[in-house]
Amino acid sequence: MSSSSFRFLAPSVPSSSSMRRTRRGARAPAAATPSQAEAPSVAKEVDGSRLEPRVEEREGYWVLKEKFRQGINPQEKVKLEREPMKLFMEGGINELAKTPLQEIEKSKLTKDDIDVRLKWLGLFHRRKHQYGRFMMRLKLPNGVTTSEQTRCLASVIRKYGKEGCGDVTTRQNWQIRGVELPDVPEIMEDLVRVGLTSLQSGMDNVRNPVGNPLAGIDPHEIVDTRPYTNLLSHFITGNSGGNPAVTNLPRKWNVCVVGSHDLFEHPHINDLAYMPATKDGRFGFNLLVGGFFSPKRCAEAVPLDAWVPADDVVPVCKAVLEAYRDLGTRGNRQKTRMMWLIDELGVEGFRAEVVKRMPGQELERSSEEDLVQKQWERRDYLGVHPQKQEGFSFVGLHVPVGRVQGEEMDELARLADEYGSGELRLTVEQNVVIPNVENSKLEALLKEPLLRNRFSPEPSLLMKGLVACTGNQFCGQAIIETKARALKVTEEVERRVAVTRPVRMHWTGCPNSCGQVQVADIGFMGCMTRDENGKACEGVDVFLGGRIGSDSHLGDVYKKSVPCKDLVPLVVDILINHFGAVPRDREEEGED
Repeated sequence: MSSSSFRFLAPSVPSSSSMRRTRRGARAPAAATPSQAEAPSVAKEVDGSRLEPRVEEREGYWVLKEKFRQGINPQEKVKLEREPMKLFMEGGINELAKTPLQEIEKSKLTKDDIDVRLKWLGLFHRRKHQYGRFMMRLKLPNGVTTSEQTRCLASVIRKYGKEGCGDVTTRQNWQIRGVELPDVPEIMEDLVRVGLTSLQSGMDNVRNPVGNPLAGIDPHEIVDTRPYTNLLSHFITGNSGGNPAVTNLPRKWNVCVVGSHDLFEHPHINDLAYMPATKDGRFGFNLLVGGFFSPKRCAEAVPLDAWVPADDVVPVCKAVLEAYRDLGTRGNRQKTRMMWLIDELGVEGFRAEVVKRMPGQELERSSEEDLVQKQWERRDYLGVHPQKQEGFSFVGLHVPVGRVQGEEMDELARLADEYGSGELRLTVEQNVVIPNVENSKLEALLKEPLLRNRFSPEPSLLMKGLVACTGNQFCGQAIIETKARALKVTEEVERRVAVTRPVRMHWTGCPNSCGQVQVADIGFMGCMTRDENGKACEGVDVFLGGRIGSDSHLGDVYKKSVPCKDLVPLVVDILINHFGAVPRDREEEGED
């Protein structure tokens, strides 16, 4: 079986004649793409044997060759012992779901099924904190979800009572919690019924394709990203049937399509980012590659010196993935993300490998006609904003640290139906946008209890930029609790100081940085430390200075091993000294 055997849904792609222009009708000046100055332009000298593919196709699946199995990591061994995709593509999940957990635990093979291989189906066993229960991660290209889909997920959550909840993730996605294994086949059938899939959303797979949350409704958008993110998702999952050509990667892999001058999509932290650009009157994309976070290294994406026309979005994605799949190393997991391969081959060497795998073995050099404006003040999508469609607005709602309950998901679905077009948009900041609201309905929507009491369209300046990963409430890798603590610390800080502009604060429970602390103004990465009495306690490494937008760069460590109980005064000092915050008592004196 190969990816070429799948029929992909054709996107509606813009022609050169309908190419979007920036404000005032002028073509945008060239944008400063992240890390542009850092990209080496020459290929490194690499022994020819290094370019031999390390995997081969066997019975429809891609398998690591015997000659490359020395020194591989434990996860690679799990993949060799049993092909994970067989759980879905050959119905293994049905038998596994019927097996009592006690029986599963008796065999290493089946224990690895529930702890590792089920991640290829988007199921993550919460062994440490919710034994016997799973988090299920969806595929939700561009963060677009319908009211019907949202109700479907809410019904799953409600079934599990206090053990169930949902999260909006930092990749515009839904995660639902509390799932029990015997229910999985039925849940997966229900997902298909409403046009969803959880397939290939974990472990060594491509993550949810991210796009502009305001795609199609933004008066200033460059291009509607939805056709491209949908097409990428259909390719990656084989139209939700499974695509084993891209399921045996050395590590996870992120992709985004940029459609906004605001860079809401965070291209500099993706393995592949499509940056809109024209060339000779044709619309297409310049490519950035290699951005990632890991415990040992964080790297910003670099230009591949490549441009593809809109029609080649999938072929170039396929070529990049195959180069990574074929040549990436599979030893130390901290050195197997795609940027390590780019470092080894050089950007030009990696580019040459991509070219080999392109149709016709051709790939154009990058275009100088970037469409992203270099000087652009990033807009706030929270609150009420006019759409490009006359008489309609979108309403951005703040979801505190992304956590939602089943009844809240149901209510969001009702609001989307009653006031909008039955659609919700998720954002990488863990928030929700209701699009297509008739202006005549805005006043009634803003009076709805959910908006007044929980998901405010006008949160405080510190709350609106607050992001937090799952934390150790559910995640076994997290060192500290994050979501509740992030809210508590922010509330206490707001009592002490007033800020005049938003400050983005991100929390992550461990160095894997799912909370993306390196892109925040202030970031908090969980660790264990000791208090003033030498007693072990939960703490954080504090990061400062991450930037997003056209001048994006990663933040640096400001202070290490700060006990969480000592954070509030430290954050207050940072806000005063670096962000112009004013102590509340001083502010009150000034007002008298």
